Amino acid sequence: MQDKELIKQIKRGHIEYANELIERHYSAILRYCAWHCSDSERAEDLTQETFLRVSRNFSQYDHRGKFRAYLYTIAHRLCIDESRKQKLYALDEDVGDSKDYFSEVENRSEINNLLKRLSPPQREAIILRFAEGLSFQEISQITGVPIRTIQSRVRLALAIMRKENP
Repeated sequence: MQDKELIKQIKRGHIEYANELIERHYSAILRYCAWHCSDSERAEDLTQETFLRVSRNFSQYDHRGKFRAYLYTIAHRLCIDESRKQKLYALDEDVGDSKDYFSEVENRSEINNLLKRLSPPQREAIILRFAEGLSFQEISQITGVPIRTIQSRVRLALAIMRKENP
């Protein structure tokens, strides 16, 4: 049975179909949340919260697109909220000579190894800032994260990378 049919059955009061819908999408949402969290237990919590929110608001769900996209939207918002809970530090507008630092790294493999040491939000901010050359304002607009948070992620990521590769 497709998601659309399962949803119809659930709305008709056949709650037993909810388990099938959850089982179908649970591992994908967990993977997505794990990508955004460094802690596997927190990723599990965010995944469960995603499905809890879906079940709370199921009667209001209007099937206009794919249910899967609806789940990812909820999970994305929860992951964003989780990233905002991170401790923030006071920052200057300028992050220093970061481009020079990246030009000193000798090969792509070394850069990839350094990027693996970062949390997913930090990695995303570093890639958008230096690989794509985007401004903090542009990154903020793309990710929906405040500029100060983007700056914090970049600064902390650079500190981690410099520590790992002096």
